[in-house]
Amino acid sequence: MSQRTPDWLLERIALGELPPEELAAARARLAEEPGGLERLARLESDDGATLAKLPPSQVAAEIARRRRVLEASRSVRADTLSRRWLPAVALGVPVVVGLALLMVLSLHELPEEEARPQQVALLDTTRTKGLEPKLLVHRQTQGGAPEPLVDSARARQGDVLQLSYVSAGRRYGAVLSVDGRGSVTLHFPESLTGSLELKGGTVSLPSAYELDDAPAFERFFFVTSDAPFDVNALMDAARQLAQDPGSARNQPLPLPEQLSQTSVTLEKAP
Repeated sequence: MSQRTPDWLLERIALGELPPEELAAARARLAEEPGGLERLARLESDDGATLAKLPPSQVAAEIARRRRVLEASRSVRADTLSRRWLPAVALGVPVVVGLALLMVLSLHELPEEEARPQQVALLDTTRTKGLEPKLLVHRQTQGGAPEPLVDSARARQGDVLQLSYVSAGRRYGAVLSVDGRGSVTLHFPESLTGSLELKGGTVSLPSAYELDDAPAFERFFFVTSDAPFDVNALMDAARQLAQDPGSARNQPLPLPEQLSQTSVTLEKAP
């Protein structure tokens, strides 16, 4: 009989807080475990629902408290945890979800009853789903919460976008975009020689990005790996793809097998 993945380990898998080899092994066990992925989704859903019911002031206080506890617990190895540490580790997913909520609260102060539906929408978007890296795109709005944009969403010149990523345990990565004019832009790292190291949880890039007048589309790529890779070679691959607008719109980057990629395409309004 296979052993059931304990709750504290499930949390660490979701947050990518294990060394790469241990994370890969834990993923494999979870995928083979009956109901393993369903447990992960159910746990995330319960945590998000709990936070969504709280007024903003209580959410902020609770997130701050949980974050302090989580940071204190991270110095303790998982295999030596006693029962008294388990509740602290189990706060991992709510902290990640809550940080996204704090970002909304800091952008704009809204009355409690008006703000709550927008906060819930952002929680649903930024919660870690499954075990794959993910790129998140939000559009800044006038006097409101950032608007999540999904693949094939409509956008226009002048839209200001906030890009975020979920590394899902990958150690290194880069974010870039190609547009309908054939231009390639590197968003992360901020330079060709910058660090590719990724952080756990949901991480927003330090700078927002304003769409220019390039026609047709803007496509954002998140490329990840368990080992460092050559950003210059990545940019060359993107330029190669960008030469054909039809391919750049929906085909993958020509990359080695050890590099994973995911993308979000925005359709540009005339």
